Amino acid sequence: MNDIYEIANKIKSHGGNVYLVGGAIRDKLLGIANNDEDYCVIGLSFDEFRELFPEAYVRGKDFPVFSIGNKEFAIARKERKIGIGHNSFDVETDKKITIEEDLERRDITINAIAKEVLTDKIIDPFGGREDLKNNIIRAVSSHFAEDPLRVYRASRFASQFDFNVEDNTMKMMTLLKDELSSLAVERVYNELSKALLTDKPSRFFDVLRDANVLDIHFKEIYDLIGAEQPIKYHPEGDSYNHTMIVLDKVADKTKFLDDERKLELRFSALVHDLGKGATPKEEYPHHIKHEERGVELVKNMGKKLKLPTRLIKCGVTSCLEHMRGGIFDKMTFSKKVSFIERVNNTILGLDGLQIIVDADNMLGNGDENQFADLGHEVINCTNGDKIMRQYCITEGKKVANKMHEIRVWYLKNIN
Repeated sequence: MNDIYEIANKIKSHGGNVYLVGGAIRDKLLGIANNDEDYCVIGLSFDEFRELFPEAYVRGKDFPVFSIGNKEFAIARKERKIGIGHNSFDVETDKKITIEEDLERRDITINAIAKEVLTDKIIDPFGGREDLKNNIIRAVSSHFAEDPLRVYRASRFASQFDFNVEDNTMKMMTLLKDELSSLAVERVYNELSKALLTDKPSRFFDVLRDANVLDIHFKEIYDLIGAEQPIKYHPEGDSYNHTMIVLDKVADKTKFLDDERKLELRFSALVHDLGKGATPKEEYPHHIKHEERGVELVKNMGKKLKLPTRLIKCGVTSCLEHMRGGIFDKMTFSKKVSFIERVNNTILGLDGLQIIVDADNMLGNGDENQFADLGHEVINCTNGDKIMRQYCITEGKKVANKMHEIRVWYLKNIN
């Protein structure tokens, strides 16, 4: 039985009711496609639901959720905080719990809207629809401050929809600062990755900054605030503002890529200037060797947040090579080929770094430093197999040196 109306009628005949809730109803109201259907069931106990639908797959230990097809059903519940952190809650379930009581435990108003399946009646006790119209992220109640993960969720939703966070909600986020360290970093990365996949990922960091909590898990980004840059080349302001502009530019340039590639490129944009946050203030507005300093910061950030290895490697490449990419036209032919060969062998790659460098170029159009297409042409002009056959050499270093030599000759004579 997969038809939601059949399921709802069966539940109704046994004294219960079913509501579409959460992101599914929010996105329907926004006109956004969402194939994840989450339902809340009132008027039935766990055992009664299980008896009605023995075919349902049950997952979760602390609070079981029933899956039928692609639909998930949770029994209405209330929660009470009993300790510090994201998981320290006492959960109460009772057949008498209403849909309004279940919605009250949720984080923000736009996620606390329900629709009765059999009547299409909208249940919106906390003004979620009005907040959707006004582009506002607002806590459902003071219970928001009981779960530190909601700081990152609210920031991520602000980024996802480009909404503003309401003042009282922002204050509750600030009050949760001391509890943020109790979160499992896997949870933090989950919200970070979702934020990076939005159209305006800078909003995530801006909201955390304004709530005065950015330094808890993103100290390396926080340290960019106030890191002065030469006004001549960076009229946008400090290194933090610069980074956020570059991040949003890269987000715009990567809209149509798959999610894995989006994450690689957007994370690379986020950390490309990380080393500027570690520049001694007496050296401002210059940031000599910030590329090298950034490498260790990316690695430390990756280790701290348990980031995927591929992201860390992309971030390291972005740190080390983005400045060279910016002066590609000024390099010698040999250095150009060495740069092309190095970057071509990374996960970020020539095309990925080109996107970072283009976004990083605040004043020009970047036409003078278009290395990616040229780089592919240079790489493809020869390869190891050709070198070994043509010159009868097999030693790896000698093959690499000859290949480099031919590529330099090709680059010199390409025009």
